[in-house]
Amino acid sequence: MSLLKSLATAVVFACAAAMPATAQDGSLTISVGYGPKAEVPDPRAGYNGWMSNQTGVTETLMGLDYELNLYPRLAEGIEQSAATTWRVTLRDGLKFHDGAPVTADAVVAAIEPILEEGHPAHNARVANLLDLSGLVAEDDRVIVFETNSPNAAFPWTLSEPGIAVLGQSSDAFPINATGPYIFREAVPDQLYRVEANTDYRLGTPGLEEVRVMVIPDPGAAALAFEAGEVDMVINYPETDFARIQETGAQGFSAPTARLYFYTVNAKSGPMKNPLIRRAVSAAIDRQGIVEAVLSGVGGMPAGTVYPDGKSWAADIDPVYDPALAEKLLAEAGAVKEGGFWMWNGEPLEIDIVTYASRAALPPTAELTQAFLQAIGINASVRLGEFGASNDAIASGQADLFLQAWVTTPQGDPGAVLEALLKTEGGSNSGGYSNAELDRLLKDGRTTFDHAERKAIYDRVQDIIAAEAAMLPVFHVSQVNVARAGLTGYAVHPTETYWITHETALTK
Repeated sequence: MSLLKSLATAVVFACAAAMPATAQDGSLTISVGYGPKAEVPDPRAGYNGWMSNQTGVTETLMGLDYELNLYPRLAEGIEQSAATTWRVTLRDGLKFHDGAPVTADAVVAAIEPILEEGHPAHNARVANLLDLSGLVAEDDRVIVFETNSPNAAFPWTLSEPGIAVLGQSSDAFPINATGPYIFREAVPDQLYRVEANTDYRLGTPGLEEVRVMVIPDPGAAALAFEAGEVDMVINYPETDFARIQETGAQGFSAPTARLYFYTVNAKSGPMKNPLIRRAVSAAIDRQGIVEAVLSGVGGMPAGTVYPDGKSWAADIDPVYDPALAEKLLAEAGAVKEGGFWMWNGEPLEIDIVTYASRAALPPTAELTQAFLQAIGINASVRLGEFGASNDAIASGQADLFLQAWVTTPQGDPGAVLEALLKTEGGSNSGGYSNAELDRLLKDGRTTFDHAERKAIYDRVQDIIAAEAAMLPVFHVSQVNVARAGLTGYAVHPTETYWITHETALTK
């Protein structure tokens, strides 16, 4: 641990976690590090749906509970009537914020623009998840979805925040949705404000107003909390988490499905060799990184893609074994000379790239660099924008790309792995390719029995670990603080749920 202690003072990071608190009428002001990009952010475009879902404005046909189990939300139920046909029945009596009934025709009208290139609501990412050949209203309450191919992930896809059920917009209701809160205004990169929907079907909301304030710097957000300017901070600095609770604040820390991991350059350079990839993985002290970067409260070391204890996670523990790392390097043909490893007659060098928009990324990369240097591997770290780092790994100008993704944003295990590791995956910037993995990912999408799917994705995780196809580092926890008196709140593992009609604050 001496290596960690010598570096820990240079490590500063803020993420976020949460749990319940105490309640009543009034307003709640939340500080976050990101915000709206438009005065009326269409929930279907980009990732706008996350904010509208988090603040209780929009709702989806299906939802995810806190154990990542799927449940009907605005839907009463969903059934598969053929290999590519799904029938969704709406709950009876649903109303939009303007009082209009929620009908199957309205759902179709809300979803079709997502699929239409050139429409402001078009979302290629979500359209790819849906993979629809068509959708129609069968009657007032039944929507029939036709997919292009059999897709076991389809019901889970309907929990995607971007597939928000929306009615006709108007000046009074520019985002005309169904949730416990009504959208009132947004100031780009500054504010997102909602007010209670007193006619909400599950009961009157516990807050009159929720204001989301954008404060990108975690330290500034912490100061605003102590000054009483905000009531809650999402992603509070871990290094101050213990102290702030001593002042009477409520502190919440819970693991999420957001994984910090390395994409490997599997096309060229040393990381093309699976033995060197495994050696690099074994050289990383993940527990040490969690303790140094996240102050021991912000995450859990990751041995596999999905968070430990949640559905879909295989039983794979993280390995930290410098001796094993050196043994694997020797098996790969590397030779240690003068304390440093040589490979193909040249010093073995690992070039790490990452970006700084998530505070934990740079110090995690720097600690990885130190762990590699400790066993005699030269390593460097370069910071840039996400796109520049992605381009560097894709063009072979880097060996490792540290990034952070929610691995089960819709609760289903397939979509993210298909993007990251399938041979033709849209985000497979490292160029990893494995025919068995491709076949398994396809089988996972077309197999409908849950136990059989679980076995498929367990095998997928075994291959990822055996080949070091990607290097999981840790699953981050949200570390959040709130004033005493907050109730009806809990950290959700997908980070897409914050406020419900039961959330309240007594000041």
